Amino acid sequence: MRRSDLRNIAIIAHVDHGKTTLVDAILKQTHVHRNIEGMGERIMDSMDQERERGITIRAKNVSVVYSGVKINIVDTPGHADFGGEVERTLRMVDGVLLLVDAKEGPMPQTTFVLRKALGLGHKAIVVINKVDRPDAQIEDVVNRTFDLFAHLGATDAQLDFPIVYTSAINGTASLDSEKTGVDIAPLLETILNKIPPPPIVTDRPLQMLVLALTQDSYKGKMGIGKLLSGTLTKRQPIVRIKTDGTIVPGKVSDLLIFEGLERKEVDQVEAGEIVAVAGLPEIGIGETLSDPERPMPLPPVAIDEPTVQMTFSVNTSPFAGREGKYVTSRNLRDRLFRELETNVALRVEESDSTDQFLVAGRGELHLAVLIETMRREGYELQVSQPKVIMREENGEILEPYEELTIEVPVEYQGPVIEEVGRRRSELRHMKLTVHGDLHLEYHIPTRGVIGLKNALLTKTRGTVVLHHLFDRYEKVDPRTLQADPHGSLVAHEAGTSNAYGLNTAQERGALFIGPQVEVYQGMVVGENARGEDLDVNICKAKQLSNMRASGSDDAIVLTPPREMTLEFALEYIGPDELVEVTPSNIRLRKRMLEPEERRKAKKSRV
Repeated sequence: MRRSDLRNIAIIAHVDHGKTTLVDAILKQTHVHRNIEGMGERIMDSMDQERERGITIRAKNVSVVYSGVKINIVDTPGHADFGGEVERTLRMVDGVLLLVDAKEGPMPQTTFVLRKALGLGHKAIVVINKVDRPDAQIEDVVNRTFDLFAHLGATDAQLDFPIVYTSAINGTASLDSEKTGVDIAPLLETILNKIPPPPIVTDRPLQMLVLALTQDSYKGKMGIGKLLSGTLTKRQPIVRIKTDGTIVPGKVSDLLIFEGLERKEVDQVEAGEIVAVAGLPEIGIGETLSDPERPMPLPPVAIDEPTVQMTFSVNTSPFAGREGKYVTSRNLRDRLFRELETNVALRVEESDSTDQFLVAGRGELHLAVLIETMRREGYELQVSQPKVIMREENGEILEPYEELTIEVPVEYQGPVIEEVGRRRSELRHMKLTVHGDLHLEYHIPTRGVIGLKNALLTKTRGTVVLHHLFDRYEKVDPRTLQADPHGSLVAHEAGTSNAYGLNTAQERGALFIGPQVEVYQGMVVGENARGEDLDVNICKAKQLSNMRASGSDDAIVLTPPREMTLEFALEYIGPDELVEVTPSNIRLRKRMLEPEERRKAKKSRV
């Protein structure tokens, strides 16, 4: 039995292929809000970081009504580091829209999200987006997409996918690649015709798997999921079956369904609908809501394990406590464990020290978004260099490997191939694109990916485009990775930087700060041109003399400092360095601030 008045779909794609823009077009043409035209672009990107970075970080629910049928749409992240969000939301839906860029074709993240969707048995509608681009390669992209389905072991039914050609930014769709669409209606018609209605299990009691959490100022914490069987009503007694099998009784205080961009309160929800349930303050992701008379758990969602970890610790720099609102270890611990409630791909472990916590995630960006969120909330902390997580199986040590895709102008192929090659990578595929760029595909240890982006951007003057995606764990390569060692320019004494001191330091390398910046001893203020650390005195002022004539000195010209972003800082730091993160600043520092202590430590290692 199926509900013909309902469709549940997720939009999946590689990052920047136009998912959120397509949702905008659907929302605007179905007039879900009277002020929809005045809401600007990327309506679903509600987080500040999503708008700044131009990517989706958290999955969002929305619904539209077309031809009398309600379509629940989930906009999912496109970046591999947020794959945990994708894996959860795919359990909520009955089909997917797979967006593919008409120029780039299937990319690494396309493979990841499609593999998950096919594994759950979902049927897909392939949406070739950006068909209005002059460099679109529509026929080639369709063929490569079919090859990807076949490569991932799609069934005959899944291989028989419909294709819709869209220009999301213009709000048009067409079933014919030779004809330009006039509106988004052909896509909505295809959804109604090709995506199956949600199945209703009539011989089971109430069952709902909690796949997301949301917070409401008045209703508290709410669990979101698809009601698989039974009926939910307001004030109904239910049980919450935890992931360890424990049964906890409770009562539904409020029910909300998604209607347009808002959540609407209802008194009753039938099976097949995506619903938010309030009244269970301890509810968690992966738990089952069921009937007290016949409690039946559902299998919890399986999330891929994290591959990269960092140490989060209390800020111990000389500037500690100046800028942050939450600075203690208790504040840090409470915030990290609260994040675990919604960020299912994250892992947090307490260490031997009460001031340090091991935090593991899918990748550097996954952890960087968490750090940036905490920073904006007023937290002050310091974090270590990202490290890969090793595994032991059958007496062998395994490490994570990734599939790395690079596109770069041909004139930079030498430096790129040399840099990636020294990181113990294996070149799997190389070809020239139709636009004349070089396309490279590598199999590389995750250790080799850390710090690679900044190195390649420098060597190619910012023209390289690279994507990497976790593949699998393999036996550790006994050879050491030959990444370029970096040397830092380290402040020799505390004070305020000035043009004279910086001018002397910039002859040694690239600076991270400008004049009139307060620094402390042991703070990293630049990158040395040589692969060794160098203490510099950037607070040193020029001694004035009555013998010097006015205007006899040359004017000091400082090179603009390199912009210090959190992603750059995490990729730059070495094992003996830390990133100090406060609401106002991002600073780099040495673990040991005293120069003499660093020299002794270096001698003892030798």
